[in-house]
Parts: sequence; C-alpha cells; structure tokens
Amino acid sequence: MSWHLERMAALDFEASDKHHQTARIVSCALVLASGGLGTDTRTWLVNPGVPQEPEAIAVHKLTDEHLAAHGQDAGQAVHQIAQAVAEVVAAGVPLVGHNIGGYDLNLLDAECRRHLGAGLEEICGQPLTRVIDTMVLDRHAAPFRSKDQGGYTLRTSATMYGLSWDEEQAHGAAYDALKSAQVAWVMGSLARRPHAERPEWVLGLRTSRFSDLDVSDVEELHRRQIGWAAAGAASYQASLRNPEKAGDRFDPNAVIEGRWPLIPAQAAAVVGEG
Repeated sequence: MSWHLERMAALDFEASDKHHQTARIVSCALVLASGGLGTDTRTWLVNPGVPQEPEAIAVHKLTDEHLAAHGQDAGQAVHQIAQAVAEVVAAGVPLVGHNIGGYDLNLLDAECRRHLGAGLEEICGQPLTRVIDTMVLDRHAAPFRSKDQGGYTLRTSATMYGLSWDEEQAHGAAYDALKSAQVAWVMGSLARRPHAERPEWVLGLRTSRFSDLDVSDVEELHRRQIGWAAAGAASYQASLRNPEKAGDRFDPNAVIEGRWPLIPAQAAAVVGEG
C-alpha cells in the first residue's frame, strides 16, 4: 500500500513570530485524516504570555488581547499538544504538514524545552522517523516551476494540485493542517500514476521527479526527505552567495539550515541568536 493511503496526523501552528526558536504558539490543530476513516480534529488556542510581532497578527488575526482573554495557559497547552503528538507517534501514524520539518516541529520542540524541560523526541520516547513535509515533497517533485505557477507556499501547492482554497479560512491552524494532508494525498496519488497520465502542467515541467515519491514505506519516504531537504538548502545557500543569481538578496555569508525535520537544540539556539 502506498504511503498516501495511510492514516495521517496533520499538524499546524500559528505563532507569535516567524522564527521557530523565539516564537510562541498561539494556536494549534492536530487533524487525523485519510486511511479510510473519518476526520478527527483537535485544536488549541493559546495565550503565549508575550507580545506578538505585528506581522504575525496580520497573518493569523489573533490579537494579544483576544489570546489573553480566551487562550489557554501556554505551559498547559504545550503539555497537551506534546502528549497528543506523542500518542500519534507511538501509534505509528505519520505526521504531515507544509514546512512541518522547517518550522512546526522545531517550534514545538523549542516550546517543549521552554515549558516542559525536555525536547519533543524525549517526550515522544523515540526519534521522529515518519514525517511527511509537503513543502519538501513539492520542491523535489516539481522543481523549476514558472513564475506564473508560483512558489511553494501551501496556497500555491494546494491550487497547483487541483484543490480548492478559501483565503478567509487560510492561516487558521485547522484549515491549513487539513489542506496539507490533502496535498500529501494528491501528491502520493500522482506519484503512482504513469508519467503520461499526470496533469498537463506536470508534463510541461523542465524536470519532474514524482516517481521518487512512489514508495510504500513512510520511513523510506522520510529518509529521502532528509536528503532532499539538505540538497535544497545547499542549493539555495549557494544561490544567495552568488551575486549574479541573488541580485538584491545577495549575501556572501548566507547560511541556510538543511537539517530536517529537527534541528539539534544547541544548533537551533545558535540559529535563533543570529
């Protein structure tokens, strides 16, 4: 059975800023979907106890005042979220999300260390080896998309794979989590199709690697994503250090973290300080 037919646990956070080492969770959704069963959604609204960056509020629309009045205590919420994730991991259900290895899991790991005194894998009692990151999958399977086709945001990935998108609901944790699971399902389904039967925009790509996603074992897919994430980070870092390619973004000292899905805590602290 292909990995995309398994039960998935989609995880998404909205947070107080965009840097996972300093950000605080303000909302979370854990959505069990697929696998021939109904959808089960758990959500948390969290009072982070610190002021949020205005840019973050503009995205998720959860003000400091609203969270102070209606949000759960941060320490209590982090404990509940971590336990819920640990139960999913113990059951062997893959964790899925868009940029889950670049942001969400590292945000939760930092919050666990902050409030619970232990990292996420310590709380789970095992390494995370069954993670599906739709951003990593999309960048690998469909590289060099045109400007018209767009980049690799959740919205672009969803619409490129024929899914609906509601901008009013977007950036709500439950909506984004479920949409990432749907993107994963469509990508897994496409990987199983013969090349000639894939959508026109896929056939028109300069490079297409959907066949690399055609595996039955989620742990094998996880291992492949480790390499794809590292290669993508190295390529992006090289482009930023190249003045001809980078243009206004040129930075001769640019460093792009390529470890996935968790950055070791000591390294994450150094990245956060930068």
